[in-house]
Amino acid sequence: MWKFFCLGLFFTSFCVAQQLEIVDFQQVDAQLEINPSEKNVKGNLSYRFKILQKTDSIYLDAKNMRVNEIQTTGIKVSLRAAADKIWISYPFQQNIEYEIQFKYQAEPEQAMYFFDDQVWTQGQGKYTSHWLPSMDDVNDKMIFNLSVASPREFTVIANGVLQGKEDSEENTHWNFTMEKPMSSYLAAIAIGKFQKQTLTSSSGIPLENYYLPEDASKLEPTYRYTGAMFDFLEKEIGVAYPWQNYKQVPVRDFLYAGMENTSLTLFSNAFVVDSIAFVDRNYVNVNAHELAHQWFGNMVTAKSSEHHWLQEGFATYYALLAEREIFGEDYFYWKLYQTTEQLKELSDQGKGEAILNPNASSLTFYQKGAWALHILREKVGDAAFKTAVKNYLNTHAFQSVTTDDFLAEVEKTSGVDLQTFRKDWLEQSAFLASEALQSLIKSNFIREYLELSALTPIPFSEKKEQLTKYITAPVNDYLGQEAVYQLSSGTFVNTKPVYAKAFQSKSLFIRQALAVSLNPIPEALLTEYETLLEDDSYLTIEVALYNLWFQFPEYRAVYLNKTEGMIGFSNKNIRQLWLALAWLTEEYKEEQKPYYLHELRRYTSSIHSFEIRETAFQLLTGIQELTDINLKDLIDACFHPNWRFTKSSRDLLDQLLKDPVMKTRFNSLKSQLSEEKALWLEYKLAV
Repeated sequence: MWKFFCLGLFFTSFCVAQQLEIVDFQQVDAQLEINPSEKNVKGNLSYRFKILQKTDSIYLDAKNMRVNEIQTTGIKVSLRAAADKIWISYPFQQNIEYEIQFKYQAEPEQAMYFFDDQVWTQGQGKYTSHWLPSMDDVNDKMIFNLSVASPREFTVIANGVLQGKEDSEENTHWNFTMEKPMSSYLAAIAIGKFQKQTLTSSSGIPLENYYLPEDASKLEPTYRYTGAMFDFLEKEIGVAYPWQNYKQVPVRDFLYAGMENTSLTLFSNAFVVDSIAFVDRNYVNVNAHELAHQWFGNMVTAKSSEHHWLQEGFATYYALLAEREIFGEDYFYWKLYQTTEQLKELSDQGKGEAILNPNASSLTFYQKGAWALHILREKVGDAAFKTAVKNYLNTHAFQSVTTDDFLAEVEKTSGVDLQTFRKDWLEQSAFLASEALQSLIKSNFIREYLELSALTPIPFSEKKEQLTKYITAPVNDYLGQEAVYQLSSGTFVNTKPVYAKAFQSKSLFIRQALAVSLNPIPEALLTEYETLLEDDSYLTIEVALYNLWFQFPEYRAVYLNKTEGMIGFSNKNIRQLWLALAWLTEEYKEEQKPYYLHELRRYTSSIHSFEIRETAFQLLTGIQELTDINLKDLIDACFHPNWRFTKSSRDLLDQLLKDPVMKTRFNSLKSQLSEEKALWLEYKLAV
């Protein structure tokens, strides 16, 4: 709750608006010291600002911070730290620029996350004020120059250009500067034992790709196409990249897939992949999406959540354009078709949302927003659309914008009245699937796919020839997959020759469809199905290993021997499944089984990423081999900063507490927990 008459939602909104009319914060020079072991941050800060209206007080948003000392040059201000603000009192005069300095310290409860080997931040809209006094309102933009001191064994990455670093007895001081202003939620820091690769775009922008030393072999597939996408987006958007450099850092246990901090994208290390994992789980889309945000969101920022699609819809659309450049036209239309299905289903259920609804879901802001831009481009033509986007960015550079600002530029360049477009695509909650379909069928591939899908209810005998055609080289991956899924409509006697032909395909996607859809596995195709264990797809291998192990117990040792040593994705999906299956398999390497179980149990520890832990919890629950240490790890997971992992952990805990034996075991652990976690567990046990 805000003080000084800022009580309740109405007055809070009033005070924010009033603050922006009174003061313009222009620059902060921050000398920060981050202490990973103590999980705190402290610093010396200097703020430059201009007073727009005469006032006796202004504030900075600052959550639970302590102001230790005032070092103000030229004027003597009074500072007071409240629960969520630092109030600055002085008889400020209109049209005068001021500079103030002070020290602060904070133990952030969110927005800055501490791990044994990493520290990273995540502002997400308005949370930077948990670790750095700033302005939560996205409409207040300033230049952030960050100097960060951290233990010498770590690398520090922050917004802007590294001007240099200096070593002291215990720390290294990293000094970053910026040239252009940004909203405070885009300020970011990442600290860890990172190394980097530096590339240069065609326009001369340095591109820094960070990685951990143990992931050096994954550098190329992780950042594959980065340079090409950067060059494409600069050309497609028509406006030069607006910042001095571009950095990307994979961090552990990240809250989202990625975050487009200005000149510094942080992304989940789940996207750090080798060339095999690239097939099923690559970073390309997230890479392009966060890069597009450097223009749409960072250079121009939506004034309010009502206009959020100007950031997410644009980033989604331009990422899709970049992927089309790499993967081709069929991929582009396939992705549009998939989102059409999602949006149509939601709309048919009466759950559609308007893009301009400030409380809309991600599906609406991202995918429906991208569809709106696709339709708009077709409506006004390529030339007018691209000119409008260019004018929109240049006119409102480093400012906040509304939907009307963008539409005005499109109407100006195209001469097209967009009132109907606005009503149908931005204000209407229903998704115009019929209009989307008319756009989709401009693709020969989509027309062919829809014709193939229409064969689904037809008996196999009447479509055998067509299905065979789609799995015969040269194949289209998407059409081939659909053909495989439709084989289940016939008896195995009739479909066996077609299945056998499908197994001969070199398409990983067709073979993946076989792995998933052939369940149970016909003995007549066992030899063919076993070849899936050799595919360059960790997803295919995982599915095939489990299905083969489950359905053919007499060959379990053969399948385990064939896949021993495989790791899989970053969550160790194949390795962890292998450990569980090896433990369950009778008479299989009995002397090694305790080691297999011990290894699987170790993966619930907080030293591992949450993706690894989540998989381990699921498998150990399935084989009923959770130790008390695993149960304590599960309670710890229920307080993890990643909300998805927290939810899955709490759901699993609720499931386990239905068992009286497990309930007793959890009850006995209370004395080993912190006070906070013990009280929470006691409540869960009572419920």
